[in-house]
Amino acid sequence: MRIAIGSDDIGLPLKDVLADYLAELGIEYVDFGARDADPVDYPDVAKVVAREVRDGHFERGLLVCGTGLGMAITANKVRGIRAATCHDAYSAERARKSNDAQIITMGSRVIGPESAKTVLKAWLESEFQGGNSARKVAKIGDVERAESEYLPRASASVTRERDRRPGRRAVRPPPSQRPTGR
Repeated sequence: MRIAIGSDDIGLPLKDVLADYLAELGIEYVDFGARDADPVDYPDVAKVVAREVRDGHFERGLLVCGTGLGMAITANKVRGIRAATCHDAYSAERARKSNDAQIITMGSRVIGPESAKTVLKAWLESEFQGGNSARKVAKIGDVERAESEYLPRASASVTRERDRRPGRRAVRPPPSQRPTGR
């Protein structure tokens, strides 16, 4: 198994612990994230790792930031990716078995190194079970495809967009109060 990993600068210490753990387990990985304490924005790392997994260069991905949430939100924006934030072994197992999550995210400010290893191991040892879960995962893909086809209409002005909100009525000034354009 090959895993793409990455973190921002906040997640770097935990990512390094988990990278060493992957090496102990004999799992090959490539690190696309922060290498030192210089600031790195988590969306930049999550996007790269998610695309690498989506494109089939890696079977799975591991992302670490402060909470794991920003990484998961960003990775889930990449079409075809299912990323789950997990801080306990049961959720990690279910993320794989029921949701076919290809990417796990964790928060360095939420979970300690030893617990993170336990969670990662549960996720690595789990495989998608199919069955009823396959139908549900397919529906996730259906939602993703339908939403990617939706393109909101661009508004001519922020004011007009605000006036279209539910409960608001667009008010147009009388002709005598409209700008003449000169």
